[in-house]
This record gives sequence, structure tokens and C-alpha cells, in this order.
Amino acid sequence: MINPIVKSISLADGRTITLETGKLAKQADGAVTLRMGNTMLLATVCAAKDASPGVDFMPLQVEYREKFSSFGRYPGGFMKREGRPSEHEILTSRLIDRTLRPLFPENYHAEVFVNVTLYSSDGEDMPDALAGLAASAALAVSDIPFNGPMSEARVSRVNGKFILNPTFSQNEEADMDIIVGATLDNIMMVEGEMDEVSEEEFLGAIKIAHEAIKTQCQAQIDLMEACGTVEKREYHHEDEDEELRKDIWDKCYQKAYEVAVSQNPNKHARMDAFQAIHTEYLESITDEDERLKKAPLVTKYYHAVEKEAMRRSILDEGKRLDGRATTQIRPIWIEVDCLPGPHGSAIFTRGETQSLTTVTLGTKLDEKIIDDVLNRGKDRFLLHYNFPPFSTGDARPQRGTGRREIGHGNLAHRALNGVIPDDYPYVIRIVSDILESNGSSSMATVCAATLALMDAGVQIKKPVTGIAMGLISENNGEKFAILSDILGDEDHLGDMDFKVCGTKDGITAAQMDIKVDGLSYEVLEKALSQAREGRLHIMDHVLDAIPEPRADLKPHAPRIETLDIPKDLIGAVIGPGGKIIQGIQEETGAIITIEEVDGHGHIQVSGSNKDMIDAAMLKIRGIVAIPMVDEEYEATVRSVMPYGLFCEFLPGKDGLLHISEIDWKRIENIEDAGYREGDKITVKLVDIDPRSGKFKLSRKALLERPERSH
Repeated sequence: MINPIVKSISLADGRTITLETGKLAKQADGAVTLRMGNTMLLATVCAAKDASPGVDFMPLQVEYREKFSSFGRYPGGFMKREGRPSEHEILTSRLIDRTLRPLFPENYHAEVFVNVTLYSSDGEDMPDALAGLAASAALAVSDIPFNGPMSEARVSRVNGKFILNPTFSQNEEADMDIIVGATLDNIMMVEGEMDEVSEEEFLGAIKIAHEAIKTQCQAQIDLMEACGTVEKREYHHEDEDEELRKDIWDKCYQKAYEVAVSQNPNKHARMDAFQAIHTEYLESITDEDERLKKAPLVTKYYHAVEKEAMRRSILDEGKRLDGRATTQIRPIWIEVDCLPGPHGSAIFTRGETQSLTTVTLGTKLDEKIIDDVLNRGKDRFLLHYNFPPFSTGDARPQRGTGRREIGHGNLAHRALNGVIPDDYPYVIRIVSDILESNGSSSMATVCAATLALMDAGVQIKKPVTGIAMGLISENNGEKFAILSDILGDEDHLGDMDFKVCGTKDGITAAQMDIKVDGLSYEVLEKALSQAREGRLHIMDHVLDAIPEPRADLKPHAPRIETLDIPKDLIGAVIGPGGKIIQGIQEETGAIITIEEVDGHGHIQVSGSNKDMIDAAMLKIRGIVAIPMVDEEYEATVRSVMPYGLFCEFLPGKDGLLHISEIDWKRIENIEDAGYREGDKITVKLVDIDPRSGKFKLSRKALLERPERSH
């Protein structure tokens, strides 16, 4: 008999989250089913019994996937089967990973696989924040060593009111949308997009999320107890040599400290100096076999020496690796309009971090089609972030887009999304190529993208800049230093990576990862305040380079004009089998798209120059125009009959120019009029038959009537 164990979490709005274990996937080390309404997730965790030889890090892999069947849909494509994870699934996996990873024991190196799968959804409740709770619960009921539980919660603000775990429809109206990951006591991760909110409002949303997370963590503790509090497995992944550790500290620490306080601004020179100490110690071991045997431990112990030297330099001396004060931003240089081909371009360099960013403007045909399980639509604003190996001087091949690149690009996208003009007719693609990297390349992307957008003539609402903040702390935060514009080493060896983006009036996006316990709200508040000062300092440099968006697009940028028409005229513009619209495109060279939006036809006409757009718009306006009696028209002779000429005076609308209406003088034979098919002729619409709707045209009505001879 199956006897599942169930625990419930009640939300303030009446909804209930249930956690169930003991029913599904029982051969996994831990498995929990989470349900809220019709949304159901299954989280499983499996860990290897031992670490692979030589592994000295946490090999954690998190996979979040959504089944198309969960929403009663078929996958697209020929195979009709779920394929590679979507960007949304990758970003959700990263949200879970970033909160879980710091909670494993530092010396635990066995491979751990966390899989969270969406099996049911009604398309209303958002599953991504619930996935973190499910993953933690699965670890909690397993025997895998884990310093949790943790949970994640989404908080949105709609009409001034904070909503916990909002629905999709509620979140569309939000001016603040953040996901927070935390344990009972500590904030571990924050990710969010905002509409220029203040630092105080942002911090308030984090506190609301944390209160909800505390309840969710307690429910996991109750679930563990109901399971009989599973004993965590014992492990021994590291062979220690305390004598070697002490010898390395005695012989290397002072040398490493001297490098740390030397205030060398050159990244590679510092790396070489630190590496020289490591190499010197290894070479001091004269026995080659002994040296090879001890090399991994030497590297591990020396890394701890280097980390402590850097931290002591900052906490005791107030000296950062490159000589800056804790609030100081690295030197900035900017070049705008640096590339002739793209529609907008900029280079943003801050210290040893450099982004070359381009903007390409496109038409409706360039929209990205989104076909995720719970999200279908089109994206008109794209931002792609690339991190080639040469940016850090690495000699290795460049592979496909990685999870890190997707995550960094998403953060920059969220930072800028809110300042793109409403109903902007162009599709925008921003590409940031990181040419040099030594810390906060995603924030360099935000700054470079702002510059390139303004260079392209995109009338953004306000410029956006970004900065990455770091933290060095000890004694549970009793002593700490907050660092502005962190270096790569300060990120790697420090306790926090807190990226904040915004305009001069408020925050538009933020991302925070914490690596220590005991981070107080006082530290967060100080970090946000210091980040604002840094953002505004960078903003001054951006506005010095280009004070406002260019008044017009670049000459080679595509031009777009739009026209809205009545819904019942869409077919007239398209024509049978697309004949009319294709004919206009062939004749003018313009690109025309038409779709039904809010009960009317929305037409976009684009082209490389104004003449082709004007020609296409003239023809379209002719199709949708209502023929007016007494109006003049430029008509084309379509056929010649004995009794007159049939002329197209508006696209798709023909009228009869009777032989008697061609001229004031009498014409006996139509051939004498001298008109052939294809000739242009100016006519006047003189009558519309009320019964048949036929049009009567006249040329002589536009001619001066000759005087009668006496």
C-alpha cells in the first residue's frame, strides 16, 4: 500500500500549496510532488555515492522542464516531441541553482542532479517560483547532505499592492516583479524587473517575500519530521594534509598579501604575480613524484591563502586589488557610432571590462516567435549577450550559447525593456560582444546598449546604467566592506554579487547572489544606496558621450510607416491569394505586413528609402479609400471598348469613361481618341449608380468647355 506523506502551506489569498512524498519516483534519493490549484510539479534529486577523482567543486546540475501535455498542447516541429530546453526553462533552472548551490557543504563534491518537471498547469499560476520550493523539499526528504531547506517566492506589485505568487494575468499589470530565494534566516538570491522603483520599495518587496519563504521552509521541516528525519549520508571526499596546509600558509601568505596590497590595476600582471608564488612553492618540493602527488592539495590550500590575503587587504587596510577605494568606479571611456554598418553602435569600457554593442532595427517579419508551454506570442525586443573566450585571454574554442550567456543577456534585457517606447514600430535586436572581461560584463552590456540605442535614434524614455556591487564580510556580517564596480577576483573570492540597473529615477532590474550566511537588511540597504551613487556616476559619463537619442535614424536604417484600416478592408489589401499585396511589393520594392489587432487591420510598410514607402502607401490608401463623387483620380486604362474606356481609378475599382465623356468634341470611333491599355489618364468621378454601384467617370468634366460658335 502507498502511504504518501502530505504537508500543506496556506497562502493569504486562500490558495494552498501541498507537498507530497512517498507516492511517485520512489527510487530517486528524494522526490516531492508540489501542487497549487491545477499546477503540479515533480522534483527529484539523485546524488552519486562518491565524488569523481580530482573533483574539488560542487558538481550540481539543475534541470527545469515543462511538458507540453501539462497544458494540453502538442509540441511544435516535425518530431512533435519536447526538444532542447527553452530560454525560459534555462533561466528557471538558473534561479533554482543559484539558491541551492551555496547550501551544500563546502567539502561535498559528489555529483548531484536536480530535476523539476511541470506535469500539469491551467495556464494561470506561474510555476517557476514554485520550482525552487519543490527542489528544496526533494533534497530535504533525501539523505543528500544539504544545509537547507530553502524556498523561492515571487512578489509582484499591482496597483500599489504586493501580491505573493501572482497569476500570469496579475503579473502582466505589475510594475515590480521579483523572485527571492532564501532560507529561514538568510536571503540567498534575488532576481527582478521593475518600473523605476526606489531602493526602499525594492527592499520592502524582498522582506515580504522572505516572510512567505519562512513559512514554506517550516513546512519542509515538518515534512522531514513526518518522514522520520532521514539521516544524511556520510561522505569523505577530501584527503587533508594539515602539515602541508600550515607550511603553505607560513611560506606563502605574506607574499600573497604583498601582491594583494600592491594595488596593481593590471589583471594579468596580478594573476601572474599570484601564480608565481604558487609555482615557487610547488618547485620547492624537490621530489618529482611527491610534487605530482601533492599538487592538487597545494593548489587548494594556496587558493585559500590568496582569498584570505585579498580579504584582509580590504577589511584591514581598505585596499582593493587594483588600488581603488571601496566606492570608486574604474576609469570609463566610451565611443559612440563606432561601426558604419549597424543601425546603432557603441563601445563601453570600464577598467578591463569592455562591451562592443550593436543595434539592428527590423520589421515585423523579424519578430521572434515564442512557443513555450505556457507562453505563446512574439518578442519585438531582443538582447543577445556573447562571451567569447578571448575576452579573458583564454586559448580555447568558442562553443554555442551557454546558460551563463542566456542569464546575463536576460538581466540586461529586463533592465532596458521598460524604457523602449510604447508601440515602437521597429523590432529591435541588441547584440553585446564582450571583448574584455574583468568583472560585471553584464552591467557593461546595459550601459553599451543604452548608448547604442540612442545612437540608433531609438527614442528611449530614459537612459539606463548598471553596476555590480560586492561584499567582503566576517563574523556574521559584524565587519564588512561593500565594494562598488567589482573585479572578477572580488566576485570570485567575495561574499556577494549584487547587480543593480536603473535610470536616474529608480531601479529597473536587479540580480543578487549571496555566498555567506547572516547578511542583514542593513547591509543590503547600504549596498543599494552605494549602487545608486555608482549608477549616477556612470550615467554622467554616458550623457557626456551622447546627451540624448539622435533625432533621426541612420540613413541606411529601414523606414517604417504604419496605417490602420477597417477590419473589413483587410481582404481588399491582401487580394485573392495575396495577389494585390504581392503586386504592390513587386512594383514598389517595399515590404508590407498586415495583421488584425484589436478589431482593425494594422499595416506596416517598410523600405530602404522614402520613395518606395510613399509609392506603396499611395496604393494602399487607394485600396482602402472610399470613392468620392467630384474627386479627381489618376486612372489607368484597363480595356478599350467601342463605347468607351474602362479605367482603374483606385486599386481594384474600375469605372467606365464613356466615349461621350472623353472630350467636348464628338468622337465617332474610340480609336480616334488615341488611348491604349496601360495609358494614364486624369478623370473625375461624376456618379455612382445607387443600385449597381457602378462608377461613371468623365475626362471632359476637367476640361474647359469651348465657346459655341454663332
